[in-house]
Amino acid sequence: MMLRLSLAQITSSMDPEANLESVEKQVSAAVDAGARLVVFPEATMQRFGGPLASVAQPLDGPWADAVRRCAARAGITVVAGMFTPSGDGRVRNTLLVTGGGVDTHYDKIHLYDAFGFAESDTVAPGADPLVVSVDGVGVGFATCYDIRFPGLFQTLADRGAALTVVAASWGAGQGKIDQWTLLARARALDSTTFVAACDQADPAAFGETVQGTTPLGVGHSIVSSPTGTILGQLDSGPGLLTVDIDSTLVTRVRETLPVLANRQF
Repeated sequence: MMLRLSLAQITSSMDPEANLESVEKQVSAAVDAGARLVVFPEATMQRFGGPLASVAQPLDGPWADAVRRCAARAGITVVAGMFTPSGDGRVRNTLLVTGGGVDTHYDKIHLYDAFGFAESDTVAPGADPLVVSVDGVGVGFATCYDIRFPGLFQTLADRGAALTVVAASWGAGQGKIDQWTLLARARALDSTTFVAACDQADPAAFGETVQGTTPLGVGHSIVSSPTGTILGQLDSGPGLLTVDIDSTLVTRVRETLPVLANRQF
């Protein structure tokens, strides 16, 4: 099965309403590009760096419903990062997946307690991997720090994913861009799936000075084949990356490179 997907590398602001306008614009551009699936970054609803509990909304709240209406008008599946209440005073770092006959969500499992940042202080972890079908292609979901954990990607592959999309707001720092792109390709090889990793654009591309360890994105969204071949990649600034994937390649690769079947642990 062929699936055309777009990665919308945007820079979220602190204003959820303004960020909805960015979603509308990029969904329209993805439709014009012929995409059936468009992926936005983690924290599309509001960038990191401010209070999350006050901005969090339920999955049937106005922000998610606005994304649903946008996806319905476009007739494609939209993936967008938002924050939902967790019930314990924290929030969940949620990917809303809606449109094209799909309406579900994924809550980030691996929280970013690393590089001096403690996501678990304000965010509660999810527990359930998610795979859905988009135009007959199994699609799994991951968020940012999840990309460092091969077991999640192999679990998604076991559950039918031929493609895993990763939404991120990657933290900047020495070597972090290389790690981001390397990890996307490595997870594709680990799971013999396509990996499409969409990051927030780098605020420094606009001349913004970023203070502290808040992860605001480095750009460099990337799509990797199951053999680790780069099928498309952006630079640090905003952009839309559109790539066709052929899910039958997954079957062919697994016949010659059966890493999932050969696992011992």
